[in-house]
Amino acid sequence: MATDTAQSKKHQRALRGFTFIELLVVLAFIGILMSILLPWVQQAREAARRTQCKQNLAQIGLALQHYEIAHGWLPPGSVDPSRPILNVPRGYHVGWIVQLLPFMEEGNTWRNWDFQAGVYDPANRVTGEQRIRILRCPSFVEFDDSRVSTTYAGMHHDSETPIDSDNNGVLFLNSRIGFRDIIDGESHTIFVAETTGPRPARTWASGTNATLRNAGCPINVDLVVSPGIDPRTQSEDDKDLFVGGFGSIHQGGMHVLMGDGRVTFPDEHIDYEVYRRLANRRDEAEAGEY
Repeated sequence: MATDTAQSKKHQRALRGFTFIELLVVLAFIGILMSILLPWVQQAREAARRTQCKQNLAQIGLALQHYEIAHGWLPPGSVDPSRPILNVPRGYHVGWIVQLLPFMEEGNTWRNWDFQAGVYDPANRVTGEQRIRILRCPSFVEFDDSRVSTTYAGMHHDSETPIDSDNNGVLFLNSRIGFRDIIDGESHTIFVAETTGPRPARTWASGTNATLRNAGCPINVDLVVSPGIDPRTQSEDDKDLFVGGFGSIHQGGMHVLMGDGRVTFPDEHIDYEVYRRLANRRDEAEAGEY
């Protein structure tokens, strides 16, 4: 009997499992481990998203090069009979991305686009709402998964000015710029860069500040009015003409597509005059280090 009792106690101890205190210790250890690993996991995910963002711009750059080879010039930044562009959802406003569709493996979207109608016409509503993966930075999707916008815009000018036919970038109103017209050289000229989404939200087809921006402010400085203008005194026409600059949600800078197809990541503290020179295709000034 005594032997059976001793064996029973041993069996009970063997089946006892964790005590409450031991369970708390295990949970605390798991919590500490997760707090150590989570930043590394997040960094790895952001690194992967940044790589994909860079690849998106590289694909856009390849499409622009193929377009220029096929036509002898880059696609117009915006097509419209009126000037300058008003950043409102009315007008023809067919943007450079629409022209680029056949060179981005979006031939079906291109064939379904009605060029007799404008961007905001019901005839193009369904086509204009097609989701095109390479037009969206995956890091931005984490915050805003809207279907129709793009987080990449073409460079239309080196300062804050309306989108017009006399801009000094490479993509602007009714532009017809070939590589031969880029006096500073493609490797020293910004073609496309990141934005934090359109202002206000319009489709990737819209040749407004949804897909065109300028170097009128430093990288990641998201102005909502022209420098030096009091927003309280800004007229409605001024608001509709304001374009805005570039930026990203990547820490420290943004991806930039240069004319030679390279994708760089200039620091947000890049010398502002250097940045402006890179935006201008014809200033004939040394860009300097960036």
